[in-house]
Amino acid sequence: MMNTPISHEALRMVDVATLRDTIRTGRYQGHTAGLAAGFLQVNLVILPERYARDFLRFCQRNPKPCPLVGVTDAGVRRFHTLGHDLRADTDAPGYNVYENGELARQCDNVAALWRDDFVAFALGCSFTFEHALMNAGIAMRHVDENKTVPMFRTNLPLIAAGPFAGTMVVSMRPVRKRDLSEVAEISARFPLAHGGPVNTGTPSAIGIKDVEKPDWGDAVDIRDEEVPVFWACGVTPQNVAIAARLPLFISHRPGAMLITDVNERADPPILDRRRAT
Repeated sequence: MMNTPISHEALRMVDVATLRDTIRTGRYQGHTAGLAAGFLQVNLVILPERYARDFLRFCQRNPKPCPLVGVTDAGVRRFHTLGHDLRADTDAPGYNVYENGELARQCDNVAALWRDDFVAFALGCSFTFEHALMNAGIAMRHVDENKTVPMFRTNLPLIAAGPFAGTMVVSMRPVRKRDLSEVAEISARFPLAHGGPVNTGTPSAIGIKDVEKPDWGDAVDIRDEEVPVFWACGVTPQNVAIAARLPLFISHRPGAMLITDVNERADPPILDRRRAT
């Protein structure tokens, strides 16, 4: 018998253990914005060990779009520092599998594809600071409309490492002009979730031609009293890995993040070992 799908709205108030079980068993395959308030959400990159050292250097050289919060040992599926049972191969709601820079398939999990030489990287996600913004009364339109946050390629250069190079990807949220200072101040408190914005109100300055046509995610309305605000985005490493045309690498599906057991305000992220079983 197939598992019964569960809606995003039904998952907004459940605990992390219930949410993870729902995702792992394939009952939820949507975006994770607005879920697991208080817990760090992360982007996921899985690649062969031969590329891991260069990718680690790339993250260290570009901490704004690639805030590194966890790395597994080669062949190990679990992030032992980020969860009591957090698996890289099953615990994101969706995965993209790339071969030679091309999207080869999308799947619910990659357990059957796992190899002994795979290394998984966890990178901070802006969904984390969204909870703080919403607690301050600042609406997130993509959450309210149950959409995937819009993401765009830019002309902002990155510092290369080995085969990894290119330009930054950003996420966009409409913000009321009167809230701009507060939004910048709140998001800057979360350096492991990309920190403060990289651009406010001038998309053309970072190479974005049309804010109504995102490269990933869903378009959202920008109202008269609002301006588009852009943050560095964890899809950046996916973009550079595609450009590097690696024979194989795996990522989460954009917007469908891995959710940790770590308090989102922890810097660095520290797992509460008292809960370990």
